[in-house]
Parts: sequence; structure tokens; C-alpha cells
Amino acid sequence: MLIVKSMNGFATARGKVSPVLVGASFATSYASANLFIGVPGLAYEYGTSVLWYTLGCFGISWIALLLFAKAFWRYGKKLGRVSTLPEWLGRRYNSKTLQVLVTILILFNVFYIVGQNVGLATIFETVIGIPYEWGIVIGVTITILYIGLGGAFAQMITDGIQGILMAVTSVLIMVSLFWTIGGGFNVFGVLTEQLAAIDPNLIAAVGTDGPYNSVLAIMAVQFMLFSFVLMPHLLNKVLSIETEEELAPFTMSAGIILCIISTLMVLGGLAARVVFPTLESADSAIPMYVIEAFPGVIAAIIIVGIISAILSSTDSLYLGITTSIGNDFYRILAPLFMKNISAAELDRKSVIAAKGSLILVGLVSLYFSLERPDSLSILIQFSFSAIISGIIAPITLGYFWKHANNYGAIASLITGTTLYVVFTSFNLVENIYLAMFLSSLAGFAVMGVVSAITSNESDQDLLLKKSS
Repeated sequence: MLIVKSMNGFATARGKVSPVLVGASFATSYASANLFIGVPGLAYEYGTSVLWYTLGCFGISWIALLLFAKAFWRYGKKLGRVSTLPEWLGRRYNSKTLQVLVTILILFNVFYIVGQNVGLATIFETVIGIPYEWGIVIGVTITILYIGLGGAFAQMITDGIQGILMAVTSVLIMVSLFWTIGGGFNVFGVLTEQLAAIDPNLIAAVGTDGPYNSVLAIMAVQFMLFSFVLMPHLLNKVLSIETEEELAPFTMSAGIILCIISTLMVLGGLAARVVFPTLESADSAIPMYVIEAFPGVIAAIIIVGIISAILSSTDSLYLGITTSIGNDFYRILAPLFMKNISAAELDRKSVIAAKGSLILVGLVSLYFSLERPDSLSILIQFSFSAIISGIIAPITLGYFWKHANNYGAIASLITGTTLYVVFTSFNLVENIYLAMFLSSLAGFAVMGVVSAITSNESDQDLLLKKSS
């Protein structure tokens, strides 16, 4: 295995991995335990209204990737060889303060990792009989080991291979409906009838309860999934692309694999409601269904595919957090205390800080994982919605508006994230998707006002210089 020593190599492995594999890594990192355990669990609980989430995953998110990838890559190239999203924002707005604040914001991804840990432990507990706590320890240990050794190189190579296995797993889940549900080519009609027999609300286009219970909530879901590609552990994949020509195979690979793995797994959650109508935990729907639907050998292969989905996202999240700690926190703050440190020494110590933080982040996520959440999917979506609420305006306006400046970006980041946490923590906005939508709108408004008031010629000159 390649052991990386530079910060840039650890963070992006730029130019060392095929763009097709990078695209597969993007799709598998996107999927996570959320699409393989959490969303099927929501489908088990709330029925076909959850398909709006699936539609957004393979449609809206891919459109967003096509729109953002080239602009983000080109801007990154003009700004220099940036390694992380916080660094990209720091250079765009010429603000180390913003770079550090975005790094702190990314720590919300610890809750995203907790969701992956819970998904992995649920698989181990349901299928193999390994106690929940030991499943978490095993998953955290494996992920830390190979990210610590290889950084982005190890993460993308393994994710690319796992993506193929995940696609096969998703296809097998869909095919299994022909013998678990029956009905031949009318299998989906039979599935709909059987769901309606359990509860007519399970086949409603708009749910009567749950997170998809209104047209406005569904629109907010699409907004969230459009914005999701801005997550640091996903946008970092774009920074791994060496030339602009490689963006096409990257986005095509990401789109094809994402379409397969986001569309088909949710069908297993719906089928599980028919086969096991009274499960105690909705998140156990997929592992229980797999055990019932397939012979032992095939079930084992599918379970490995699901574990791959979880590990592929977990390693991306660890890499995103730890590289930001090394590159955007330690690297920025260390020179304030070590005045005469050389660039080479600073880079070496930044890598050490990033790798060292793997252990700390792993222990923190392990601690928070010990208490199983009510819904894996809702926990995961809370974590990334908090981040998106803070960064969507600075990234988007950073492309298109010449008056966007560091004061507006900082104000937007603080406003968007703070409002989201307040809305959800105090239950002021019950639907997490609407909470993110409203927080993001507030972030855009605040950034627009603050930037317009504080913008000056030097800001615009800086933007023109970077864009030339």
C-alpha cells in the first residue's frame, strides 16, 4: 500500500487515480449507510413517498454535479493547487478566518460518521450476531487503518472497487422481488397492492406523516439533494481530477453508479414491509430481507456489498475531517506559534496532525455511536444539513457574484448553521428538510446584504485577478 507523506497527496491523490475510479468513489461516498440502510428503513416505515428522496439522489444530485464540478475545478485551478473545500473558500475570499471556521463546521460530520457506525453495527448484529458495540469497534478500526496508511489514494481505489460490488448488490435486491413479492412483470403492481393492504398510507405519493408529508417538504428535499454535492468529502473528489478532459469520465462514472445504487435499494425496504410487517427497528429491514430472500452464499455477498457501502462513505468522511484538521486548521494556526518553521517542515507536520486526528475522531465517533439513534437516516441528514446551511451561499455566490466577499461569507456561514441548529434543536421547524431550506435562504440573504454593504474595489480587483 502507498504510504503518503505530503499533505496534498494525503488529501486528494491528484492525478494518481483513474477519473472513472474517482467517479465511482464519488458515488459510493455519496451512498453510505444512508442509501443502503437508512432510506430503505424510511421506506419500510413511510412507504412510497420516500421514492421522492431516491428521485433526487440519481436525478437532482447528478444535475448539480454537472453544474458545479467544472466551475469548482476551474476555480480551484486558478486559485492554485487547493486540497480541501475550506482551503478553496479561504483562497476565494482571501480569508484564513473563513478557512478555519469552515474546518470547525466540518466537525458536524462526526455525526455523519456515527450514522455509518450504527449502520455497520446493525449489519453485524442482525446477520452475524456480533454485539452492537463490537461491530462499531471493528468498523472504526478497519477504516482508520487504511486511511491512515494511504490517505486519498487508498480511499479512492477501495471505493472504486466497492462501487462495483454495491451496484451488483442493488441489482440483486431488485431481482429478488420476483420471488419474494411475485407477480412476474406486474411485480410492482403486486407490491403496491400488498402495501396498500397493510396500510393505504404506504402507497401515497405524499405521506400523511414522516419527513415527506407535504409538497413543500418534498421540494425542500430536492433542494437538499441538489446542495448535497457541495459536501466537503464529495467536492474533494473534484480536486483529485488532474485535467479538465478527465471531468467527463468522472461525472459519467459517478452518475451511472449513483443511479443504480440509489434507485434499487429502496425497493428492498418496501418489500421488507410486506415480508416482515412488524419489525421492531425499521433500520433492520434490509439485512432481515436479505437473509430471507437469498440462499446463504448469495446473502453473504450482498451483505459484503452493504458493508462496502458503509465503509466507502465512512472513509471519505474520516478523510474529509482529518485533512481539514491538518491542512486548514493546523497548517494555518501553527505558524502563529512557530515563527521560523519551513514550508517543508510545516507540510510534514500537517500530515502528522491529520493522521493523528484520525484516532481522536474515531474515538469521538465511537463514543457517540454507543447509543443507537431512533433513525439512522435522520441522524445522517441532520449532520450534512447543518454543514450545507453554512456553506451553500459562500460557494454559490463565490462563483457568480463579483461583490461576494469574506465578511459576507463569514456572516452567512454563522447565520445558516446557527439557524439550522436552533430550528432543529428547539423543534421550531419540525421537518429537517424545511429547516435546512429556510436556514440556507437566510444564509443567502445575510451574505447578500453584508457583502453589498462591505464590498469595495479591492475585493473586486482580487476576484478579477484570480479569474484571469
